[in-house]
Amino acid sequence: MPAHMTYCWSMSKKNVSLGYIAGYWGSGPPAGALEAIKEADKLGFDSAWTAEAYGSDALTPLAWWGSHTERIRLGTSIIQMSARTPAATAMAAMTMDHLSGGRFILGLGASGPQVVEGWYGQPYPKPLARTREYVGIIREIIRRDGPVEHHGEFYDMPYKGGANLGKPLKSTIHPHRKEIPIFLGAEGPKNVALAAEICDGWLPLYFSPKEDAWYRERLREGFAASGEEGKEDRFEVAIPLTVVPGDDVEKCADAVRPNLALYAGGMGARGANFHFEVFARMGYEDVALKVQDLYLAGKKAEAASIIPLRMVEDVALVGPIDKIRDEAAKWRETCITTFLVGGPAPMLSRYADMLLG
Repeated sequence: MPAHMTYCWSMSKKNVSLGYIAGYWGSGPPAGALEAIKEADKLGFDSAWTAEAYGSDALTPLAWWGSHTERIRLGTSIIQMSARTPAATAMAAMTMDHLSGGRFILGLGASGPQVVEGWYGQPYPKPLARTREYVGIIREIIRRDGPVEHHGEFYDMPYKGGANLGKPLKSTIHPHRKEIPIFLGAEGPKNVALAAEICDGWLPLYFSPKEDAWYRERLREGFAASGEEGKEDRFEVAIPLTVVPGDDVEKCADAVRPNLALYAGGMGARGANFHFEVFARMGYEDVALKVQDLYLAGKKAEAASIIPLRMVEDVALVGPIDKIRDEAAKWRETCITTFLVGGPAPMLSRYADMLLG
């Protein structure tokens, strides 16, 4: 079945499609990523995505791999806001948009204090206000209506002080598009609403169909605050969806459990782990607390082992192909517009068959 086969979703009347996500690098580039992205382009996948945290960056591999494609959109999931000033991110976005012929999607996010303060050496407080200011500057730079002058709580352009020689500047290049799509990585209720208010798409990390109504309400709050009539009709929700086919459901779930243990238990610190809060909202706070205790004590394998199958099945598709195909139907009924899948090139057509019906 063609990967571009689509289904409508009720809130925004958008279509469900497939994207390819290369994810983070381990010790080096993910094996077969170029071949997989080329195959995704050939099959009619909507988009291809890269990521960054505190290793490989998102832009360089996206440009490298994207140069071998013709149609597929190229997105970052996500660019770390703390890694670049708004001007540097806007420059990269305009450059990528020119080189790709208008196929670039700027996915960005605030990340968490562990990475922001530990790796990038930047302060983390007030991430929502910082995000709003950051996105506003980027849009102003890309529109290129005039020299940029911004004096906000977090960013000062031109900088007041220093050599006192700064002046408002306008980008030397004309944008390929004056409106480049901006997606926001978000998990908390206020951040999800902010994505709907000021951005063009939302990038959840973990999502459960049973929480769909809750997320739709957060999105509606953002659409209302945006003041843009009909924004929900163009808004996109792209979710990395783990799919592990196999005859033994528990063994398939074992491939997912270490990742859930890392994010629910090992990211951030007690009381400052947004991923933990996502699973708590799903009804797994007791499990997440035990996972966190074990993980922070260095017992990573044990932490993964106590994650129940139902928790895995809430956020991933695992088991026999018929089971995955049946369960995918409820995912297509949610606010999601794009399933982002990973894996080797030969698997991509199978994903299309399993996920799109």
